[in-house]
Amino acid sequence: MHKKLALGALALAAASLIAANAYAKTYTVKELNSGAGGTFVFEPDFLHIQPGDSVEFVPSDAGHDSQSYLVPDGAQGWKSEISKPITVKLTKDGVYLYECSPHHMFGMLGVIVVGKAVNEEAAEKAAKAMDAKLIMNKDRLDKLMDRVK
Repeated sequence: MHKKLALGALALAAASLIAANAYAKTYTVKELNSGAGGTFVFEPDFLHIQPGDSVEFVPSDAGHDSQSYLVPDGAQGWKSEISKPITVKLTKDGVYLYECSPHHMFGMLGVIVVGKAVNEEAAEKAAKAMDAKLIMNKDRLDKLMDRVK
């Protein structure tokens, strides 16, 4: 009886994992010199996705990268090579701040909210630290953080 119950629970867990992965989405973020949001941009620069979804960062223009600046506790950060795409699977709820390291000072920044913004306070604090280093597009990150819910 206990073996059947354990096997049933294991089968249910496996089916849930398979179903969750079947519905996971992949979003594409372009790394651009110029776009709809101005110069040195990620497009889109704000995403609200679900745990298990992936984000593919694509250097549409050469000389860009994507690296995490802040991730929720227990989440994995990332850093791509310059001019190389990277796909990141985000599994933990929270706010993820990221940047293009060569162009951070120009405001080439982005925000991803995965599920619930459980670390919103830490993200606001980190965003202020990022803002202090900007020489261009100084209001870009503030506008993005206003969208975090």
